[in-house]
Amino acid sequence: MVGDNKSSITDFILMGLFPEFQHAIILNSIIIFIYILAFLGNTLLIVLISGDSRLHTPMYILLSQLSLIDLTLTSTIVPKMAYNFFMEERTISWIGCGTQSFFFLMLGMSECLILTLMAYDRYVAVCYPLRYPTIMSPRFCLHMVAACWIGGSISSFIHTVYPMHFPICGSREIHHFFCEVPVLIKLSCEDTSVYQLVVVVTSIVLLVVPFSLITASYTLIFLTVLRMNSVKGRKKVLATCSSHLTVVSLFFGPNIFIYMSFTSTHSAEQDQALSVFSNILTPMLNPLIYSLRNKEVVAALKKLLWRCMVLVSD
Repeated sequence: MVGDNKSSITDFILMGLFPEFQHAIILNSIIIFIYILAFLGNTLLIVLISGDSRLHTPMYILLSQLSLIDLTLTSTIVPKMAYNFFMEERTISWIGCGTQSFFFLMLGMSECLILTLMAYDRYVAVCYPLRYPTIMSPRFCLHMVAACWIGGSISSFIHTVYPMHFPICGSREIHHFFCEVPVLIKLSCEDTSVYQLVVVVTSIVLLVVPFSLITASYTLIFLTVLRMNSVKGRKKVLATCSSHLTVVSLFFGPNIFIYMSFTSTHSAEQDQALSVFSNILTPMLNPLIYSLRNKEVVAALKKLLWRCMVLVSD
């Protein structure tokens, strides 16, 4: 390969997405198409929320943060993967690998916390509607969003710097399409069992605990919904909550499997398939899940389209 001749001894070699697949160009083209849809969908959702004053509420502020995370997450992974494939350049520098791993972990951890905060927002809105404006004040919401980003950044920094210093004695080939901690651990010639245990413990804190809080929130929400007399009110609450629960399932399912079991039990194909589903396909689906079943977002979209038509006609 062209890139292999120019690589230094500290560079890693990304083997790409299912490198032995016969129709790799079709697969990579599909991934790029999904990325474009995810980029446009999340950008549109951010524009709608920021441009419509009716959507300047805690629920939609959190949703815009989720879209920002998905937008950045896919942009951290797919452009480099596409460049490597079409330019036949498999190498990634040590710094580039660490940077990609840091942003991937930071965004993933921040998304986990944002999804938990979104569940809390729905819990307060349904179970304590009269106290909702006080509890979920704009100031509180902004502070919690900042805490999600800061918490994700600190945890990501620790889990990027530490494994990047593991000695690599043999091949520097990463059987993946981007740099990810569980895959980097496999390259080390040291015994990493202690660190793998740390990863599992951290995953319990950042995945199982938030998932448990989300489950508890929705259990209380559904109990409240069952006591509602208004059928219309029930449908509205269930429509909003079902969208969030779908996104939660798509995010937590693959990540719990990847990070809460030891890396030696995973095949490269399993890691790649789950990464494509969780980190590329899901960010494309999230805007659709929230917009198609949300009347406020649909109304904001119609308003934006009407403005565009008026400007074009003028």
